[in-house]
Amino acid sequence: MNIIVNGGTRGIGKEVVNYLAQDKSNQILVTGRNEKVLNSLSNRYRNVHSLSIDMSVFDCQSEKFRETVSDHFKRVDILINVAGSLVKKKFLDMENDEARMMMETNFFGPASVIRILQPMMSAGSHIVNVSSMGGFQGSTKYKGLSYYSASKAAIACLTECLADEFAEYGITVNCLALGAVQTEMLDEAFPGYKAPVDAMQMAEFISNFALTGHKFFNGKILPVALSNP
Repeated sequence: MNIIVNGGTRGIGKEVVNYLAQDKSNQILVTGRNEKVLNSLSNRYRNVHSLSIDMSVFDCQSEKFRETVSDHFKRVDILINVAGSLVKKKFLDMENDEARMMMETNFFGPASVIRILQPMMSAGSHIVNVSSMGGFQGSTKYKGLSYYSASKAAIACLTECLADEFAEYGITVNCLALGAVQTEMLDEAFPGYKAPVDAMQMAEFISNFALTGHKFFNGKILPVALSNP
């Protein structure tokens, strides 16, 4: 499988790369902002390639992304959009640049990645967007997470739209709305809270869903949560 993990330098994304790289038949391109971690992953696994890129300014780096993907892959079988950013502030205290950064990282950047990769995907390919229970309609919402939750709701809605648009190509698009997982991002949002699931456990679920979920689901927003948070 040719797999792109968009946002794999910490937390769940990093563990997704570690899990998928165990299968030597997988060729993986991982993106992220932390060059040290990217180099560590590509040095550790022969089947992992890396690209330093920032989703919050993806428009400025889209050609570099396109060229790097083309250098490594003739086709893309799986895209996992796990890149995310969170600033916890009350709605009235949020600066516009902070809000836009989250929307770029959590929605506009991943959406642009999909648009670039779609021509390289064929029947049987699977796009998995990782959202949050914060963006899941009807779920409990929390103070300070309005823009974050809205950005995650946007990528979830995009999933439903693209599943319909891409059906004619045989490309499946699904979204996993995650509950509390023990990651750096959870610590930032809820200091001291202990989640019932760790990053490796969730990464194993996401990885296996990316490999097989397209056989059972399309255009679905699936809550994956033991707690929220």
